[in-house]
Amino acid sequence: MDMTYTLIDSGNFQKLEQVGPYRMVRPSPQAVWTPRLGEDQWNRVDARYARFSGGDGKWTFFNKKMKEQFVINYGGLKLQMDLTDFGHLGLFAEQAGNWQRIRKLCFDGSRDGREFHVLNLFAYTGGSTLAAAQGGAKVAHVDASKTSVAWARQNAELNELGSHEIRWLVEDVQKYVAREVRREKKYQGIILDPPSFGRGTKNEVWKIEEHLIPLLDGLKELLADDFKFILLSSHSNGYTPVAMRNLLLPLVGSVPGRFLEEEMLVREKESGRALPSGSNTWFIRD
Repeated sequence: MDMTYTLIDSGNFQKLEQVGPYRMVRPSPQAVWTPRLGEDQWNRVDARYARFSGGDGKWTFFNKKMKEQFVINYGGLKLQMDLTDFGHLGLFAEQAGNWQRIRKLCFDGSRDGREFHVLNLFAYTGGSTLAAAQGGAKVAHVDASKTSVAWARQNAELNELGSHEIRWLVEDVQKYVAREVRREKKYQGIILDPPSFGRGTKNEVWKIEEHLIPLLDGLKELLADDFKFILLSSHSNGYTPVAMRNLLLPLVGSVPGRFLEEEMLVREKESGRALPSGSNTWFIRD
């Protein structure tokens, strides 16, 4: 069995996935079309996650081993998988292309021994953090979830990055950025993937429509004179690639560079059909 991630099929607001040795079905609101495969294929699974109207959900297991953690190889990383109560696995497969670009930009920025500092906010289980570290960057990994930060540290160990210069910070993102501004800290790269709604370490509320613009105002103060990139991604309604470009414009002003506006996609292995899975916008300095 190939211990990786594969999107097998999608449709009827669901996706059929192979994750390491296990086959599962999870919700996918963007899959508004008809599946290619028949019900016999969709019913032959190890687990199924159903989301309730209140936002939470439930796993139904047809293979008891699925309750155990396991590791896959994906996007140039070894990643620990765990089936959470929210239907997450610890992997957002659509980010793999971003990881590849992060590695290259950090490698180019840190060559010849130059220090290249990256700030990763809402950093979850650490895919982007590890990609930056693989590229040679020194990384500040910030997330309000103690569980997620511990999970990311385990992923770092799996990738032999446990001794790399990564600061693991269980912090409210907004408060951390404000402190970094006061400390006059500077970064060559900034990555953020904000949720629609969340809570900080002391129950601070995060609402993307209220708090993202003030956060970006703070991040403008953290950009080094020689900063190389900003990556903003989102799975929230209304935050299209063009909308996020408009959000980033005040940060970069007249700095020479280019925007890359992309819909994040995961492709079915056999058909190549693309499943939309959020959006991202890059600014890469010339």
